[in-house]
Amino acid sequence: MTSETATGAAALFEEHRPVLTGVAYRMLGRVADAEDVVQEAWLRWSAEDREEVRAPRAYLVRITTRLAIDRLRQVQSQREAYVGPWLPEPLATDFAADVPDTAERAVLAESVSLAVLVVLESLSPLERAVFVLREAFGFPYGEIAAALDKSDAAVRQLAGRARKHVEERRPRFAVDPAERRDLTERFLAAATGGDLGELLALLAPGARLVGDGGGKARLSLRVMESADKVARFLLGVAKKTVPGTEFRFAELNGGPALLIVVDGEVDGVVQIDTAEGLIQTVYIMRNPDKLSAVLPE
Repeated sequence: MTSETATGAAALFEEHRPVLTGVAYRMLGRVADAEDVVQEAWLRWSAEDREEVRAPRAYLVRITTRLAIDRLRQVQSQREAYVGPWLPEPLATDFAADVPDTAERAVLAESVSLAVLVVLESLSPLERAVFVLREAFGFPYGEIAAALDKSDAAVRQLAGRARKHVEERRPRFAVDPAERRDLTERFLAAATGGDLGELLALLAPGARLVGDGGGKARLSLRVMESADKVARFLLGVAKKTVPGTEFRFAELNGGPALLIVVDGEVDGVVQIDTAEGLIQTVYIMRNPDKLSAVLPE
């Protein structure tokens, strides 16, 4: 391969890297795993006879998707043995900078939200691949079929089954980003201020708290349910906050999130899922293995 050819191959791959990384992350829920898959896709691409490749984007998505399916099958057994609830690794997002269209941006944000990624964990690898390619990136059924080496009919069946599964477990609510930010700010003020009444007023009666410590940080090993239990747990945690702890806002997984910063390092991430003006779920990530990619400004 000449240096000119290699440069062209690298430039073409970099052009499509954002889509490839987006597919891999939605498939795997881990930034490091997604980066590994994309790197493997690059190695295969750089070694390929590209004169035979007529549609580079479709070809690269096909490689990445198949690699992600293989990786997902490998890690599923590890997740079954995971200590406590498993949550995806937080991902810094800024769709507004790259996607000017509001409707498209909303779809991308929804597809990478913690709530949807948690539901996707319950799909089979093939169902998850079809859902991600179709719902998040709008790939035609024909391209998805080619990527998965399946018939068009089989892919449509997988898509229907996956979509129904996700919609049943994650109803779509139109949430104004400004409203979600406001609820997050009021949630922080109530929790740090020890205001049980205000916290209960913000939480839906059946509110849930899902905490991921991975056995390496203290958190409940079970999903906590009911507004009263969640509120009292949060106030108890707030009372134990280390002096000098900072709370900073960041956009993670398509929405506002709170970074808990201790001595300049991110010690935890808190994000809420809202509907009808109330907090439905509180997600807390404290597994240090999943916080390395989240850096405070």
